[in-house]
Amino acid sequence: MALPGVIPFPEEFAARYRARGYWEDRPLISHFLAAFRDHAGRVAVIDDEGSYTYAELAAASERVALNLLDLGLRPLDRVVLQLPNTRRFASLYFALQRIGAIPIMALPSHRYRELRQFVALSGAVAAAAPASLGDADFAELHRRLRAEHGHLRLSILAGADGDGGAPAGEDGRAGPGGAGTVSLEYLHERRPTGHGPADLEQIAARIDPCDPAVFQLSGGTTGIPKLIPRTHNDYAFNSKLAVSVCDVRDGDVLLNVLPISHNLPLACPGLQGFLLSGATVYLARSNRAADVFAVIDRHRVTHIHVVPALLIRWINDPLAARHDLGSVRVIQSGGQRLQPETRRRAEKVFRNVTVQENFGMSEGLLMFVRLDDPPEVRLETVGRPVCPDDEVRLVGEDGADVPDGEVGELLARGPYTLRGYYNAPEHNQRAFTPDGFYRSGDLMWRHPSGNYVVAGRSKDLINRGGEKISAEEVENLILTHPAVLNVACVPVPDPVLGERMCACVILRPGHGLTLGDLVEFLKAQEIARHKLPERLEIVGSFPLSPVGKVAKRELAARLAARRDDVTQEVG
Repeated sequence: MALPGVIPFPEEFAARYRARGYWEDRPLISHFLAAFRDHAGRVAVIDDEGSYTYAELAAASERVALNLLDLGLRPLDRVVLQLPNTRRFASLYFALQRIGAIPIMALPSHRYRELRQFVALSGAVAAAAPASLGDADFAELHRRLRAEHGHLRLSILAGADGDGGAPAGEDGRAGPGGAGTVSLEYLHERRPTGHGPADLEQIAARIDPCDPAVFQLSGGTTGIPKLIPRTHNDYAFNSKLAVSVCDVRDGDVLLNVLPISHNLPLACPGLQGFLLSGATVYLARSNRAADVFAVIDRHRVTHIHVVPALLIRWINDPLAARHDLGSVRVIQSGGQRLQPETRRRAEKVFRNVTVQENFGMSEGLLMFVRLDDPPEVRLETVGRPVCPDDEVRLVGEDGADVPDGEVGELLARGPYTLRGYYNAPEHNQRAFTPDGFYRSGDLMWRHPSGNYVVAGRSKDLINRGGEKISAEEVENLILTHPAVLNVACVPVPDPVLGERMCACVILRPGHGLTLGDLVEFLKAQEIARHKLPERLEIVGSFPLSPVGKVAKRELAARLAARRDDVTQEVG
């Protein structure tokens, strides 16, 4: 029952990964059903409003799964999953795994433009989101999407109308989004009538472990999103590998403040790895220092996933001195390079902590600094691969491997690294070598310790606090502004976020443009807020490369070196 559009691992590699015990040929959910049984009375997931034991999570995910079957969802159906950090994310996520449906891991910050792309590319039949969040009315967004895409049949809305989300109508299909909607709360409360546990057992027995269990999202350089198929085999292995190098012990508690749909907080080791270990995961909605410090002390948090921007904010907050924070042993930092001084400061504020840097990608490969690496290695590197069969090459522009110590582009191949994006044959020809190595676009060099050091990237991406923004996507939208003749979006350094986006604009004759005008124009395009430019530079021309392309590195270097009165910024 293979899903068309998925590039399989070549048989000789699959056989090797099975022989070495990496792939267990089991559906992803089977690993968690065993954990639900083995740790039934332990606390599995906590959020700001309550908690699930392992047994309660098993029961909730089963009930939701059976109700989804009653509503017509079937194995391999794609579902856009766009929920904030709550325990009902966990019960819905595992419910989808129980029925063999494939969640597409969207972020709460995504808006109509991104959702439309995910739905169209995947052929999704359902979408789950809060009824509203911040400035977004997802009930209305889903109505628009269903009107445009006939295959999108079901809208699942959480917290609808502020009344617990109970749908109007006895069948649960006429919720706040109109016909074709159901509340997430109703899925948890309704007693299934058309299906039973035996149906779930039959579905699990038919799941092909080489099919996708999850679609993660790429941070690709084009305006078209890429879906990353993570198979049942590779995603279970991914989490077991990650948890093995993070010192997870009996009774440990992970605090997840990053959006749970991201690969790091979901699976590296994240929610998956900690639940497979019988530990506890706190899914927090707030990343404010006051809230985070209170949760750490109240729940004796031992592990935290962060991006550097968050960690910098926390360690410089005076409230840290009023809290114990001594339970935290490991702070795992990813998304962008962590400066040594930030690490040193963090290990003073969190007095018993080791800051563990990692380099990972939703496409697969994970590198971790080991907790027993020498201090100078932990300060300077982002780690080394976690699996002996992670194949890593660093190549120059000619495609040849570079010597140790020299910078090259990272190529990766291995038992949990994809062999192709979903339904993207043309892009796959560029993104992969003929022998199956993924071209990451990340520039690295190999440290004498055997660990790796990030030196930059070759892809046209802006890394804003760990969120990768496609410059091309934003440029294409800005070019539709009537005042803009040409535009180049480039990163500018930021002490907290690492980079912010600057839009460098050549104006049409007789036109003017302010940053506020540009931001309002882009908001009307309904893109995620983190993609909005935070600096505007009006220029007369762009520096060009020898082949006539905009020399973005030179442009970014000029901006980093000066600030003048034509620059406009927002905080």
